[in-house]
Amino acid sequence: MAVKNDATVLAFEKKLVPSDGYLYGTTWNDRSKVKPLTLTPKSVRGTISNRLKPALQNDPLKLNAEVEKPNLQTVDACALAEDQDTLKLSFTLKVLGGIDKPSASNGPEFNKSYHGVAQNYVAETGFTELAKRYAINIANGRYLWRNRVGAEKVEVVVSLNEGETLSFDAKQFSLRDFNADSPDLQKLAGKIAAALSGNLPYLLIRVEAYALVGSAQEVYPSEELVLDKGKGNKSKILYAVNGTAALHSQKIGNAIRTIDTWYPAFAEAGIGPIAIEPYGSVTNLGKAFRTPKDKADFYSLFDRFALGETLASKDQEHYVMAVLVRGGVFGQSGKEKE
Repeated sequence: MAVKNDATVLAFEKKLVPSDGYLYGTTWNDRSKVKPLTLTPKSVRGTISNRLKPALQNDPLKLNAEVEKPNLQTVDACALAEDQDTLKLSFTLKVLGGIDKPSASNGPEFNKSYHGVAQNYVAETGFTELAKRYAINIANGRYLWRNRVGAEKVEVVVSLNEGETLSFDAKQFSLRDFNADSPDLQKLAGKIAAALSGNLPYLLIRVEAYALVGSAQEVYPSEELVLDKGKGNKSKILYAVNGTAALHSQKIGNAIRTIDTWYPAFAEAGIGPIAIEPYGSVTNLGKAFRTPKDKADFYSLFDRFALGETLASKDQEHYVMAVLVRGGVFGQSGKEKE
C-alpha cells in the first residue's frame, strides 16, 4: 500500500526574505545627493471613459449628458524633482537555510521521509539552478516593475554581507530566460546557493537599483489595497513608510521568485517565466498555469516527491523546492484526506 502524506499541519518558513523597497531621487552622473521621494496628493477632474450601456451609446443627447458629469478624483502621485533624473530603489534580502526542516509538521510518515528527500536534493543540486535564477532576477532589476519600463539605463549594485560589492548592467539581462552568465553573476549565485544549502550561516544582500527615467518623471511605488474607499476619499493610495515612498516587500519577493519556466504551457503561452506559486497563478491574466487536472500543481508533485517517489524530471523537483523556498502553509484538512 502506498504511503500517503499524513501531515494535516504543515508549514515552511520562507527562505528568501526581502525588506520593503525604498524610493529615492538622485542624478545618474552624481549619486552623492540622494533624497527620499514623498507622495503628493492630486485632485483632478477626470473624463468618463468607461464602457457605457447601449442605451446611452446610441442616444447623442444622453451621451452628452453623461460625459458632462464631473468625474472628480483625488489620487496619490510620486515623481522625481526637476533636478533629478534617476530613481534609486533600495532594499535588503536575507537568504536562509534549513529547507529540510518544516517550521510545523504533525505527520509521522511525512517527517520520516521528507528530511532525507530534501537532503538528497541539496546534495545532488546544491541549489545551483534555483540560485542562478534568483541571482539573475536580482541583476536584471525585475523588482523595479513599471519603473523599469522605458528607463534609458538601469544599474544594479549588490553588496554581500555589507562587504563585497558587485555591479550589473540590468539591461544586459533578459527578463524572458535564464541563460545569462558572468563572473559576478556566478559569485552572487554561489553565495545564494551556499546560504540555501545551509553551508553559509548568514547572508544579507543589499540591493541598490538605479533607473535613469528622466528629469521630473513620474515613478511608481506600490498601490495600497483599500477595501472601503468611501465617497469623497482618495481613489488611489500609494505606499509610503515614514514618509518615504516604497514598494511592498511582497512585490519584491514576487519578482525575485519569478523563475518558473517549467510549467506545461511555457512554450505556447509566450509570457516567459511566471512567479513560483502552488497553482502557477498569474492574477493579471486570470489564469492558473499549473492545475491538479494536469498533475502539474505543487500538491500533486509534492505529495509524491516528499515521500520518496521519483518525479518525471529534475525540473519538477526544482519547482517543488522553489515553492518550499517561497514558504507557506501546505497541510491538508482531515476532510480532504478522506
